[in-house]
Amino acid sequence: MIDNPNQKIYSAPNIVGYYAQLSQLQPAEQTIINLLQHQLSTMTMLDIGVGGGRTTKHFFPIVGQYIGIDYCPQMITACKKRFSAFSESISLEVGDARKLSQFNDNFFDFILFSFNGIDYISHGDRLKVFQEINRVGKSGGYFFFSTHNLQGIEKEFNWQKNLSFNPITTYVNLVMFALFRWFNPSLTSEKLTNSPYLIIRDESHNFRLQTYYIRPLEQIKQLQEYFSEIKIYSWKNGLDITDEIELLSQSDMWIYYLCMIR
Repeated sequence: MIDNPNQKIYSAPNIVGYYAQLSQLQPAEQTIINLLQHQLSTMTMLDIGVGGGRTTKHFFPIVGQYIGIDYCPQMITACKKRFSAFSESISLEVGDARKLSQFNDNFFDFILFSFNGIDYISHGDRLKVFQEINRVGKSGGYFFFSTHNLQGIEKEFNWQKNLSFNPITTYVNLVMFALFRWFNPSLTSEKLTNSPYLIIRDESHNFRLQTYYIRPLEQIKQLQEYFSEIKIYSWKNGLDITDEIELLSQSDMWIYYLCMIR
């Protein structure tokens, strides 16, 4: 199963090299490590969209069994090279979150899909991912992922909010705004306001990626068929968001979701 436009970009040598040098966790990822610290040592973990191994560095030493997959063979090659000294204790393989047929039902205690990897497939395929994760994850296990927040892009769509007292900042912001409008000619304020989710070409990798953006309440609806006890965390500070009013006004560009598998 191949999403040609996005997968081709992720397979490019310069993009693979970029992800192979990343090493820092996001605040919400550190929050989850802290939250599950007493359970991780006994957990079998699936790290989806592992890329160049950013999350591998942090998770494989502390979980019971670690398996990392990516749908780009070039990423897996880079990741294996990065962790060649630990090849006997890390399992890294090419795999697609939309069809995890190489794994048995009820196999994983903890499944991670980080860096918004789920946002680079179609809407229908996104729902297949949730179904597959429900299948391979153990009941009572955890699924943790991040996704782009449609509410966050609304701020970027208003050119006046790109103005700054610093003329250089204003110039850069307005250039990016102009490029954003150029690459999304059909996107209107009305469409942005009324849509539960949209496919948008944002600035990621020079506007080459087609990225899925979704409103938090819509994301919760998608998850409820397969998951329970859905918790939401801020990208910027890693704190949980428990108030619906706060959630509706949340403008972080990314949001993290922690779900319990049914």
